[in-house]
Amino acid sequence: MDVVRSGVTAGRPLSGTAVRALGDSTALRVAVRRLRALGCAVETGNEPPPDGAPAGWLGVTRLPFTVLDGALPECRIGWSGPVAVPMAGEHDVQAACGIMQVHGRAVGGPRPLRVDYASVCAGVLAVQAVSAGVLALLRGGPALAAATSAAQAALLALTQYVAAATAEPGLGSPGPVGAAGYGAPLFRSADGVRFEIETLDAEDWRRFWTELGVAPAAVATGWPAFQQRFATATCSLPTALGTAVAALDYRAVRVVAERSGVSVLPVRAADAPGLLPPAPVSPWRLRGQVVTDPASALPPLGPHDHAPLAGLRVVEATSRVQGPLSGHLLGLLGAEVVRLEPPGGDPMRGVPPMAGECSARFQALNRGKRVVEADLKSVPGRRAVLRLIAAADVFLHNWPPGRAVRLGLDHEALAAVRPCLVHAHAGGWADLLPDPQPLATDYLVQAYCGVAALVGGPGEPPAPSLLTLTDVLGGLISAEGIVAALLARSRTGAGVRAETALVDAARLIRDAAVPHGRGDATRTGAGIGAASACSPARWPGRTGAVTVVTDLAEMAADPAFSTALDIGGEAVYSRAPWTFVPATAPLWLENAR
Repeated sequence: MDVVRSGVTAGRPLSGTAVRALGDSTALRVAVRRLRALGCAVETGNEPPPDGAPAGWLGVTRLPFTVLDGALPECRIGWSGPVAVPMAGEHDVQAACGIMQVHGRAVGGPRPLRVDYASVCAGVLAVQAVSAGVLALLRGGPALAAATSAAQAALLALTQYVAAATAEPGLGSPGPVGAAGYGAPLFRSADGVRFEIETLDAEDWRRFWTELGVAPAAVATGWPAFQQRFATATCSLPTALGTAVAALDYRAVRVVAERSGVSVLPVRAADAPGLLPPAPVSPWRLRGQVVTDPASALPPLGPHDHAPLAGLRVVEATSRVQGPLSGHLLGLLGAEVVRLEPPGGDPMRGVPPMAGECSARFQALNRGKRVVEADLKSVPGRRAVLRLIAAADVFLHNWPPGRAVRLGLDHEALAAVRPCLVHAHAGGWADLLPDPQPLATDYLVQAYCGVAALVGGPGEPPAPSLLTLTDVLGGLISAEGIVAALLARSRTGAGVRAETALVDAARLIRDAAVPHGRGDATRTGAGIGAASACSPARWPGRTGAVTVVTDLAEMAADPAFSTALDIGGEAVYSRAPWTFVPATAPLWLENAR
């Protein structure tokens, strides 16, 4: 049910708002489309963006609840941002900030990611900044001017890899690639189908390969590399695994996988028919519900508070990357984030490399969160969680379908104790695939949704990047949807549901790449299938005036990155990807005088 209050719906919480956009980059185009989906009337101008915003500028010019002559939220989008390395486009950012290094690890050296990934992430971050700025005004706070950049987006996307590389020097360099290196999908059936497999369970892995006749030693050797590929961006597997699946057609492999509890999906071409259904009306699937709750108003924001979500509380029950990153971003915007963990703590806290007493990779997405341990399978544990949620503004989880209902912590149960709650689910497949759905993990989504066909080099077979593209972008989209839902709650007084998924990240990557046939990474203006302007032929060494990063630990130690990275403690992490300062007179109005 979508709530309507004074012409505002939960799905279009910025209805009545006008924004001016200057520039023509992938980041700006992404931001414009998403602001329009939020209900904004966006006017684009032919004049160049202002100083300090080479990738674009967004400025609110009208809000339905404030006077026009005051300062209004804005966001400047740069390439370098606070990084003291001159960058002039996407391929410079990929080279200087480590994206090429991580994407190329699986094949032994840096290589370009052939989509404007940093720019897409920067566009989403810019929308978060503008939306959060409007929310600050709704809460009685100051007008805020934000700044973000493609470089900050890239460093945020790599924060786990940088943390691991600096906690344990040597992890920032490409590892050795074995005979069965993962430059392209290792798995190809006898009838020519390239496919990805996924399991998070060692026993399912063992059953699958044992039934295919693989020797136990090869099965055991392959599991650690396969399990750790999310952390290392490399995956060198025994050749016996590829040989085993190559002897069967794809249908036979699927049958064995289903019996073993392993998920298998084909790597589909970028132009495969019916690849993705039409996008939902709201990219965040925002839905509201009418409530009469005197506590529905968000707490006020102080006039000197520059953190737009300060004073709000988020309760988070998440795992892996997408969900924790979403909560981390809300914390960086000023919210108090309370993380629910099982008794004894999240097992991921102990996964090497360690930064002190906690996993460096875990800390990259969870530092600063308050932790409450609770057994959600027990009645006392669930009661404790409900008490916590009764005083929260947002509940965020990334549980698989059906778990919330089984735990008695679904939307209806939580609305009974907190009717005005923003209930956010960071999911995987949404309604793209029927039940029972395969595991919703990054590489399966890349493969099935056609992203794998866009990221490799010219003439290469489609292969997912082992840089977790949809996990990271999915986390950004989830946080974007939660800020939008908070806006809707503030304007309608209603509780709001926000449901995002990894497939939404895949769709956004494809939408940014395919319709234009070019991007900031491919400066020749050639189509997707043409040779990239930052092709491997330009390696090694430099691309233009920008040095290609070959070791993340060395990058983190470079003084040029000191203002964009948090270098205190036993590992290095990315700082917040935006800055917020008080806005002055509206830039668009100054330019018009």
